[in-house]
Amino acid sequence: MSPAFGAMEVEHYSKGVLLEPFVHQVGGHSCVLRFNDKTICKPLIQREHQFYETLPTEMRKFTPQYEGVVSVSFEEDEDGNLCLIAYPLNGDHDDLENLDNSDCEPKSKLLRWTNKKTMLLENEKVSKEWVRQHRKEEKMKSHKLEEEFEWLKKSEVLYYTVEKKGNVSSQFKHHNPWSMKCHQQQLQRMKENAKHRNQYKFILLENLTSRYEVPCVLDLKMGTRQHGDDASEEKKANQIRKCQQSTSAVIGVRVCGMQVYQAGTGQLMFMNKYHGRKLSVQGFKEALYQFFHNGKYLRRELFESVIKKLTELKSVLEKQESYRFYSSSLLIIYDGKERQEVAVDSDPEDLEDLSEESSDESAGAYAYKPSASTVDVRMIDFAHTTCKYYGEDSVVHEGQDTGYVFGLQNLIDIIKEIRDESSE
Repeated sequence: MSPAFGAMEVEHYSKGVLLEPFVHQVGGHSCVLRFNDKTICKPLIQREHQFYETLPTEMRKFTPQYEGVVSVSFEEDEDGNLCLIAYPLNGDHDDLENLDNSDCEPKSKLLRWTNKKTMLLENEKVSKEWVRQHRKEEKMKSHKLEEEFEWLKKSEVLYYTVEKKGNVSSQFKHHNPWSMKCHQQQLQRMKENAKHRNQYKFILLENLTSRYEVPCVLDLKMGTRQHGDDASEEKKANQIRKCQQSTSAVIGVRVCGMQVYQAGTGQLMFMNKYHGRKLSVQGFKEALYQFFHNGKYLRRELFESVIKKLTELKSVLEKQESYRFYSSSLLIIYDGKERQEVAVDSDPEDLEDLSEESSDESAGAYAYKPSASTVDVRMIDFAHTTCKYYGEDSVVHEGQDTGYVFGLQNLIDIIKEIRDESSE
């Protein structure tokens, strides 16, 4: 059986998978949903789908892995809860053949599940009683969160205390107001269209946060221009205004969302795109500093890795002839889990990397040694990406995406400034 369908990881409805809000979504307006621990899905947009199927090999390490397409339906469960269920695109679901294909590639190019016969069938053994009880608990939680959410979603910068008991990562669920907002909006859109259309194509993508216990995520809107070539005059004017009123026009990058774990207070800090738009260049720099600070100390050990990856990405994009990544975002992700505790009288080799914070007398008999931290840098959101190889685009661009590259260089320079200033 495929690990993508762990029996107790997801609930199954007639060979379908219940989609849940993806709690680590910090930006964007499209709803991102959790398919399983290692996979997310989002509404299929033809241009983005085309990008993932044709992207240059050298760019693959800087984008999420594309894993295919599923059919998603808006349904009501036995308790009256509204939910989204994903089905294999070529499965035996009654109405699968009636899918609206107007917004996607022909079926022959899409993911086929027929060679994985046991993938869903084996999971029908999941206890119905467990499913019912789980849904009951979730419903109770949602009622408690309803009033909180009304003010949470209005806050541009938010600190949310994580319960001290249990694993930190287990407390993430339902904390992120942005993912909750996007999920609610998606349900509402599909509910309104249910009479006319109740099956949609969603693309499956790698969950970039799955390797981290406590993901800290920064979503940066890249480039000096955000509107696509096909934008209406109204949309174009609106996007130009947003760029001019934010750091996008000045340095080619702005904060679109942020999630950081504050180890010092046990809180999660969220920043949404509305606050990001208001930041000056200095404010942008301060937000970056805040992203790399865990409330106790600056995570300086991350700087070299992120600078190296950003520089490599810049080099790759400078060689991409004709591509324009309008309205695309860049994610920077690292683990907010506290550094591993080691005894001060440990072997010298174990302590050679101790940071200056370790010498603090309050550390007592123990000190913190940086764990093997990994930083991920990935491009996402390609709904407005264009390239001369697409063929049907009326506007053909030549050379590199100078606006995006400009933003990358400024991002690198600002991170270097933070690094150098913090070491003085």
